[in-house]
Amino acid sequence: MKDNFSIRYEGWKPKKQKLREALCTLGNGYIATRGAAEESRADEFNYPGTYLAGGFNRARTEVSGKIIENEDFVNFPNWLCLNFRPERGEWLNLSTQKVLDYEQKLDMRSGTLIREFRVEDRTGRRTALVSRRIVSMRDKHIAAIQWSLTPENWSGSLEICSALDGNVINDNVPRYRALESRHLKPAATEKIGDNAIFLLAETRQSQILMAQAARTSLYQAERQLTPLIGTNQREGYIEQLLRIEVKEGTSYTLEKVVGIYSSRDRAISHPEIEAKKSVGRAGRFEEICVRHAEAVRKLWNRADIGVINGDRNQQLLRLHVFHLLQAVSYNTIGMDVGVPSRGLHGEGYRGHIFWDEVYIFPFLNLRFPDITRSLLMYRYYRLEEARFAAAEVGKRGAMYPWQSGSNGREETQVVHLNPKSGNWIPDNTHLQRHINSAIAYNIWNYYLTTEDQQFLSFFGAEMFLSIALFWASMTTHNQEKDRYEIHGVVGPDEYHTSYPDSEQLGLNNNAYTNVMAAWVLQKALHILDLIEKSRRRELMKELQITETDLDLWKEISRKMYVPFLDKYIIAQFEGYEKLEEFPWEGYREKYKDIHRLDRVLESEGDSPNRYKASKQADVLMLFYLFTKTEMERIFDNLGLDYSEELVSKNIAYYRDRTSHGSTLSRVVFSWILLKYDQQQSWDNFETVLVSDFEDIQGGTTPEGIHLGAMAGSLDLVQRAFLGLEVGEDALWIDPPLLDHLKKISLRVQYRRHWIAVSLDNKKLLITFETGWKNEVNIGVQGKIHTFKLGEVREFLLNE
Repeated sequence: MKDNFSIRYEGWKPKKQKLREALCTLGNGYIATRGAAEESRADEFNYPGTYLAGGFNRARTEVSGKIIENEDFVNFPNWLCLNFRPERGEWLNLSTQKVLDYEQKLDMRSGTLIREFRVEDRTGRRTALVSRRIVSMRDKHIAAIQWSLTPENWSGSLEICSALDGNVINDNVPRYRALESRHLKPAATEKIGDNAIFLLAETRQSQILMAQAARTSLYQAERQLTPLIGTNQREGYIEQLLRIEVKEGTSYTLEKVVGIYSSRDRAISHPEIEAKKSVGRAGRFEEICVRHAEAVRKLWNRADIGVINGDRNQQLLRLHVFHLLQAVSYNTIGMDVGVPSRGLHGEGYRGHIFWDEVYIFPFLNLRFPDITRSLLMYRYYRLEEARFAAAEVGKRGAMYPWQSGSNGREETQVVHLNPKSGNWIPDNTHLQRHINSAIAYNIWNYYLTTEDQQFLSFFGAEMFLSIALFWASMTTHNQEKDRYEIHGVVGPDEYHTSYPDSEQLGLNNNAYTNVMAAWVLQKALHILDLIEKSRRRELMKELQITETDLDLWKEISRKMYVPFLDKYIIAQFEGYEKLEEFPWEGYREKYKDIHRLDRVLESEGDSPNRYKASKQADVLMLFYLFTKTEMERIFDNLGLDYSEELVSKNIAYYRDRTSHGSTLSRVVFSWILLKYDQQQSWDNFETVLVSDFEDIQGGTTPEGIHLGAMAGSLDLVQRAFLGLEVGEDALWIDPPLLDHLKKISLRVQYRRHWIAVSLDNKKLLITFETGWKNEVNIGVQGKIHTFKLGEVREFLLNE
């Protein structure tokens, strides 16, 4: 039977290596290291990157005669460095030596990366090597490598190099190479003890110190060897050369244990002191592995989703769970970090935090709510910066940035490089003000799932109300329509940033933005009624919210303008009907891959601003984020008619006008098509599953996995295919009858109660496993049932 907890790669394929590195990244929510070969250096085929959560640095570059400043996710010193060579031989290099066999395995159950291969050098000496690597989930500052090395047909002197390399740059993303890439400066190198070395580096602008200490030991069986050890160092680099005599057919074990600390850590004196101390206390590789494997097992106990529909789908779902937990874990709690859209897996999007939390938090809320809470605090700590940004453009409240990094300022590039044309073009996507509504949406849904009243009262409400103030100040009243409008924004689509041939940036009345703003204002009034009265008074005084403001919020939430093309089709934005239809078939025939239609058109001297063509259909996002009941309530409040016919016609209209230039687009289409076209829904779901594994966007995954899409696939299983919905009165489970997915099993935590759910065709089994209270309400097919602690119930689903 196939092992659905592992990913295996057969054969050494250099051109696939950077993709494999991203997909074999090991992390623990604090640090992560790509699955690069230990003996490799950054080159055409390899990129051994190590990333620290929250590890940013700013640098300036002259582009087209202008000085621009970007904040990047720093590639920190490479701790992997290990190599060997026989006496008078060459160092291991799989690109130049004969590779007799090669297998690489990502063991997701234990969080271990394993490489097994045999090589033959130019003199015919054959060596077998088994490499095991972990980044400890239990001891977040410890990473370790174990080599088992066997000279198959030779004896003699063996030399091993173990190093720490701080002379690395940011070079993971080709289109960023014209920009400043040097983010580190060396601080210190030192030999510590007989078999240990130390390196200290510092980011150039943000002055983050990273300390790495490495202890390298050699064993034959259980006997520790005493090799001859020489130490070499130069600025930013230190290595130890270990020499021993080896015998043909005998296996030798090398262990490299590394301690990693940064100046961003809590409860430390100095990173140097802690890193040196940690490798002295860490123990042998197997001891570290036992602790690590137990921590990973506990995560899987909460996070696993079991499905029966082919081994491949199960395997890829677990790959998505795995990488979400490499990027955020219990180690993330209290770290003051957000969720980078490309994980801790590469330098794509510069490690910035966008709106991907909308896709990520639903999975975390139901399993790891403490992680969600910590990630929401990242936004709270940057509330003052968001307030300043709003004031700068003459608005009230808080205006969060589309791209966020270290301190919450806007990090969206001023210009970006189109790799298809080689042109630097203006980037106006910073006008995606809907990020504010996404943050509010996340706050509310965290509260709905957890009933965390303390968070809502003291942190969530302040952010939510500040965002409501912003939206109210963004609107203008159109007296002729007697409706409120929002001008000068960009929707999630991103292909449309202005009207054709207009010098004015932004669009008017983006439907998604307007409806979300109306929802925020509705919900803000509800939150003020929910929280304790004294806290309400405090917040209204502190935020200078008056009763007049509340009356205005209520009016705007009922009179927000939503443009329509006809009775049923919501216009993506005002004026959308004037755009040209796009010749899809001609461009597909000409270019084959038109996912990134914006780049294709710019290379031709054209612009998607002219066409009814979307990267992702943002109108349809509304049907993804909100349940039918919630959408009916929102539309009713706006005085608009909501019907199944409206939903189906919008899906059909925008499906024909979407290029799926974002991996998130397929998540949305899988969700919204489920009720109308199960086959297309399933096809989109399976595309999401393979989007990173097969790198369907042609070279983006090596720059970092798409965490939102990965988490989105998990959310599709739980909320769409299982029909799980978090309500104010109960946890609702109402599975649709599926043609493709008959069996699902998972565990969720709803308001501090653990509930196991199993769907087997038409049989639904629900178990109230444990909880803080002895009762929990669970709704099934329209009826609420009160479960007692330990109770198991079986439901036969209706046709």
